[in-house]
Amino acid sequence: MGGDYAPKQIVVGAVEAACGFEGVKILLVGQMAAIQREIERFSKDRKQLAQRAIESGRLQIVHAPDQVEMEDVPVEAVRKKKDCSINVAMRLVKEGRADAFVSAGNSGAVATSAILNLGRIPGVKRPAIAMVLPTNTPSRPLLLLDAGANMDCHPEWLVQFAIMGNVYSKTVLHREKPAVGLLSIGTEDCKGNELIHETNPEIKKINGLNFVGNIEGHDICGGQIDVAVCDGFVGNVVLKTVESVAHAIGGWLKAELKKTLFRKVLALMLKPAFNSLKKQMDPEVYGGAPLLGVPGTVIITHGNSTHKAIYHAVRSGILAATNDVSGLVAKAIAEHAENLKGGS
Repeated sequence: MGGDYAPKQIVVGAVEAACGFEGVKILLVGQMAAIQREIERFSKDRKQLAQRAIESGRLQIVHAPDQVEMEDVPVEAVRKKKDCSINVAMRLVKEGRADAFVSAGNSGAVATSAILNLGRIPGVKRPAIAMVLPTNTPSRPLLLLDAGANMDCHPEWLVQFAIMGNVYSKTVLHREKPAVGLLSIGTEDCKGNELIHETNPEIKKINGLNFVGNIEGHDICGGQIDVAVCDGFVGNVVLKTVESVAHAIGGWLKAELKKTLFRKVLALMLKPAFNSLKKQMDPEVYGGAPLLGVPGTVIITHGNSTHKAIYHAVRSGILAATNDVSGLVAKAIAEHAENLKGGS
């Protein structure tokens, strides 16, 4: 029920995922009447797909009478609306009836519900939202965390983000030895604010972590870094800036190519290249952002997600769940417990 285009795009993405991923069952949580109404509005072919998925059990509707609005205060909404779709879906994970949770709804409410319903992995101070971003090396996307769950952080939290991000990059993004960087305003150890100064030497203490030191903003899309660590305030600003610049470049390019007949002809000739570039820059194909640090798979995707983003977010959930990312995170945090002190 959450997202700018809910429930239509969520329902379409769920149907596509139910039909597209073999052996996967989708539990579509929300107001049953609204969901059924969207299915009835489908085209004939898509409606038949939905009906076959429901009849085969690959797609099931789980009724949740309430919902969290995007403008709601997350903590208040999650506590007061016990049977909102976010809480109901999160309880399915807690009860073992679902292996992964996916939502395009209020990200703060999702994070709050995850902590209240699932708790935190032992030793984890704060869960973090990890966002996959495209780089100029298509085969080497970057994992940015925290992307918005924690605005003000302690050094120990950032050290844990580095450990958790390293696990996800290895397991899901298939980086053998992820290069981990601490986002700052300069690569020198003396650069940055007090948080950076305190965090840098603590990350260096983590054995087995390929920590390359401080990195700068231009390293985000450079293709040489696999995990970028920062607090949630900085991470969210970076995330939205990168996305807005990508959209702006697309708009500028389109406007320039329409100015003359020659450019229009040239644009037609280069269309395959443009389509390839668009695909590489499209955030929807990278799936949702995992909430790392909770004992379960929780995927948060954009509020403006279309059915394509939901489909890929489900794929991210499948990968994280089948690879037991939360279990590996728990193991990594436990292994480095002696280096993780302070920061309540």
